[in-house]
Amino acid sequence: MTAPSDARPRGTRLPRLARRRQLLAAAQEVFVAQGYHQAAMDEIAERAGVSKPVLYQHFPGKLELYLALLEQHSEALVEKQRDALESTTDNRERVKASFQAFFDFVAGDGEAFRLVFESDLRNLPAVREKLEQTLHRCAALIGEVIRQDTSISEDEAHILSIGLVGMAETSARYWLSLSGSIPKEAAEQLVARLAWRGLAGWDLTREGGSSES
Repeated sequence: MTAPSDARPRGTRLPRLARRRQLLAAAQEVFVAQGYHQAAMDEIAERAGVSKPVLYQHFPGKLELYLALLEQHSEALVEKQRDALESTTDNRERVKASFQAFFDFVAGDGEAFRLVFESDLRNLPAVREKLEQTLHRCAALIGEVIRQDTSISEDEAHILSIGLVGMAETSARYWLSLSGSIPKEAAEQLVARLAWRGLAGWDLTREGGSSES
């Protein structure tokens, strides 16, 4: 039997972290192409160019592989949100940057987006918990800015931030389904403008900020 043309050559020894990255990359390709339930560890090992025992040395099973990928991409989304909030002290621009972070995640790496937000494992407790944790971490970052720059309580700020994150996720996912009928920047500006008009009612100002609507 001839090995698939896109399979990695076997026999190359790699440092543990490099091997782990290689295995995760191969698993992502297979999960996205086949779906979690149809993906096979044999195919992932073949795609990575390693034997199954090597694959199992790093990941005891398919679910552990998937959860490691989910962790990797969830961290990337949280970091995008953190970078967006730290990119400016102008709160109107922060709102734009926060929505852009979600749209960038959806548009920049479709495979990562599908693994995080369109998985056929979303009802699995471990997966659902990680997804909820990721969105709540993004919301916590936003809520802290709202709390610092207004007089509302921490709980009130968190409710607002949960709403903003839900709006960002839902609108970014819907925008992707439109297959380019609305330019990405235009879509970002639409939802950011809607969000800002609501947030500006709390006089979200600080040094260098703006409360214009």
